[in-house]
Amino acid sequence: MQQIAVGSFTPSVLLDLAGSTGRLADRGLAVTEVPVTSSPAQFRSLLDDELAVALTSPDNVLAYRFNPGNPLGGLADVRIVAAIDRGLGLGLYGAAGMVAADLRGARVGVDVATSGFALALYALADSLGVGRDEYELVTLGSTPRRLEALLAGECAATMLNAGNELVAEARGCVRLAGVAESLAPYLGTVVAVAGERHLDVASRLADALLDTTAGIAGGGLSEEAAEAAARRLGLDDELARRYVERLRDPVDGLVPGGEVDPGALATLVRLRTTYLPTIVDGVEVLDAALAPGSGLVHGA
Repeated sequence: MQQIAVGSFTPSVLLDLAGSTGRLADRGLAVTEVPVTSSPAQFRSLLDDELAVALTSPDNVLAYRFNPGNPLGGLADVRIVAAIDRGLGLGLYGAAGMVAADLRGARVGVDVATSGFALALYALADSLGVGRDEYELVTLGSTPRRLEALLAGECAATMLNAGNELVAEARGCVRLAGVAESLAPYLGTVVAVAGERHLDVASRLADALLDTTAGIAGGGLSEEAAEAAARRLGLDDELARRYVERLRDPVDGLVPGGEVDPGALATLVRLRTTYLPTIVDGVEVLDAALAPGSGLVHGA
């Protein structure tokens, strides 16, 4: 059995199920899931070989592969191995009673200001008529940490998904705008790897996760998924059932087959070039990111 470390922002119910149902073991893998505090921290650990694989936003792969101005200050041979989900309810959430106009002058929590979720936040706020210069950004780290901050009043709004948004709704927070409604097609989570050393284990991990996805999408594993959601995410029975429904949602749920949608990648490129354009020698660094052979998606 090969032991590998996999970095994730929010505890992965899908990874948990792949383990508990024997799908990881069937592929010779024993996985230690490592919580990461931010996108830069995750990719530093990936590049330092502290993590074999990352469950991450594909926007991070774009940033670290093509943008020399990324938080780590250099380009890296990182690539997407498979698509996992389309956002899992990703949206802009505000404190109880908040309306869109209240974003003006508000403290808004982000992972880091240059992350994919932050770029989506800017677009959603724009769709509500609130410009990027009309609210204060507060760097708070990973999604669970931002949920804590929102509930504690440390920020007035933030981006939430993957079960965190369900907890926020149950505590009275309001969904101001959503990626599924405003930015689809979108890609929320991918299996990513640095270099070629861990490509084999990343492919085996992706295969186990996609096999688990097929089971969920086909109507199976409902009780197992709800139990895992309750245990890993701290959801009550009702919220755990809603989480399983979200996994099956065709718009922002899991991606059966793991195929990376070019349209969803184009959405991410458009967000980055709109809100964080990077011109080097007169050329936008992401101009060739979607071209065949760019290396963004392994095997494409």
